[in-house]
Amino acid sequence: MAAAEVARQGEGCRTVPLSGHVGFDSLPDQLVNKSVNHGFCFNILCVGETGLGKSTLMDTLFNTKFEGDPASHSQPGVQLKSSTYDLQESNVNLKLTIVSTVGFGDQINKEDSYKPIVEFIDAQFEAYLQEELKIKRVLHNYHDTRIHACLYFIAPTGHSLKSLDLVTMKKLDSKVNIIPIIAKSDAISKSELTKFKIKITSELVSNGVQIYQFPTDDESVAEINGTMNAHLPFAVIGSTEELKIGNKMMKARQYPWGTVQVENEAHCDFVKLREMLIRVNMEDLREQTHTRHYELYRRCKLEEMGFKDTDPDSKPFSLQETYEAKRNEFLGELQKKEEAMRQMFVQRVKEKEAELKEAEKELHEKFDRLKKLHQDEKKKLEDKKKSLDDEVNAFKQRKTAAELLQSQAQQAGGSQTLKRDKERKNSGFL
Repeated sequence: MAAAEVARQGEGCRTVPLSGHVGFDSLPDQLVNKSVNHGFCFNILCVGETGLGKSTLMDTLFNTKFEGDPASHSQPGVQLKSSTYDLQESNVNLKLTIVSTVGFGDQINKEDSYKPIVEFIDAQFEAYLQEELKIKRVLHNYHDTRIHACLYFIAPTGHSLKSLDLVTMKKLDSKVNIIPIIAKSDAISKSELTKFKIKITSELVSNGVQIYQFPTDDESVAEINGTMNAHLPFAVIGSTEELKIGNKMMKARQYPWGTVQVENEAHCDFVKLREMLIRVNMEDLREQTHTRHYELYRRCKLEEMGFKDTDPDSKPFSLQETYEAKRNEFLGELQKKEEAMRQMFVQRVKEKEAELKEAEKELHEKFDRLKKLHQDEKKKLEDKKKSLDDEVNAFKQRKTAAELLQSQAQQAGGSQTLKRDKERKNSGFL
């Protein structure tokens, strides 16, 4: 309703002439002064295999020496390393962030090499979205880490794009502005380079990879941008070494067969890349990141959270209505989960009670078995004891009888001896 009202008011807007100078023509100057005082930020993602000269090209582009250790080929996975620098040119301050993909393409299994890159880009979008959704926002002082440009370094094979390059660029093209460049382009001949560019462009188109196109809607840059779009991908060479060529010191690479000048457009496209990336389209890259890639991420994320612009009847949704609907939905789901958890708890308690009862029954049965076994053993021992007692008593009786017999036998033997002695005595007197 409000949008329709504004539209109606816009349709009824009248153009009136001014009778004198008012002063709002200074607004552009005010914006420039404010922007210059606040400073700018620009974030570059360098994607490419180890050894393609990513760090050297960054040093050459910004005419400085960024600190950094050379990456090894022994990384277990792809790691993203972010470094931020404060640069100043004239009275303009630039906070430059360079993100490099350490270990990209060094693994035997390269299937998931793109995932850490996608996750990193999404993490920067998410951080900005969280700051944007805060009640108390400080976006004017917030360090924006969203990636504005992705320089994709292609190895100068002279044949075709690797499957890793195609898969990675396809995964990134909806999240970042991709500018493909052929690294170390002095490694192949000029004719091979021309064919290689055509082959790369053909493969990108056939695989539906959307690379960044320099804008042509602004008349001031339409001609140069249109021309430069035809030169993509740029074939570049990087070097921080300066050699004396003629009467000037120039960045170049010295070979046994000659010298390659970095800023000579007949030798490579470095100047074209610098013009397009920094001097002509830096602000457009920042704008495209915010209005296209970030908006796509934001829309998808808010839709996942349940926020919509219109209801099923195509009527506009207010934030309060969306919040209330989502809150009620969440509370309903929470109640269902609580009920399900309660039912599960009750079921598990019943199952546990049944298990305990079964265990108790088994224990009672075991106790009864052991008790019966103990009683049987006790009865056996008592019977055995009785038997032994009977044997002992019988033995004692037999012993007593034997002792009595022995005593009687001894008495009988003694009387017979006396009788015989008496008889011998009597016979002697006779």
